[in-house]
Amino acid sequence: MATVFLSLGSNIDKEVNIQAGIDALEQHFGKVICSTVYESESVGFDGDNFYNLVVQLETDETVDSVVTTLKQIEDEHGRTRSGPRFSSRTLDIDILLYDDLIRDDELLSVPRDEILKNAFVLKPLAELAGEIRHPQTGDSYADLWRRFDQSSQPLWPISMK
Repeated sequence: MATVFLSLGSNIDKEVNIQAGIDALEQHFGKVICSTVYESESVGFDGDNFYNLVVQLETDETVDSVVTTLKQIEDEHGRTRSGPRFSSRTLDIDILLYDDLIRDDELLSVPRDEILKNAFVLKPLAELAGEIRHPQTGDSYADLWRRFDQSSQPLWPISMK
């Protein structure tokens, strides 16, 4: 069984789409563990605020199979891929970690580089996996979060209904 950490984000009908994404992951993979949901300003473009969280799950599926499943879930929830890379979206699900796999090719980059760049990824990941170590830097996610310039990307927890 592989331990997988995923980031989920939405800034279109965000509460509905985040919950639908969690539900779809549970239907496909079984139990998922969710971080706090955080709201943040959009990064890389002018748009509505995002809701983001990290989920942890276990799977026997290959990483390539997980990628295919995540794209299917995104598509089923109205994700369009025709616009710019940084744009509003109904549902965005990215693999952050797949065990200690290190891979960078046209299909997948893990560990995902957003872990070290974006508070909306690192903070919820540190919440779920604070003592786990980044497979490339060797730092724990809790230490990475403590050293992150937290004032550069404000987050605030929200409560989903």
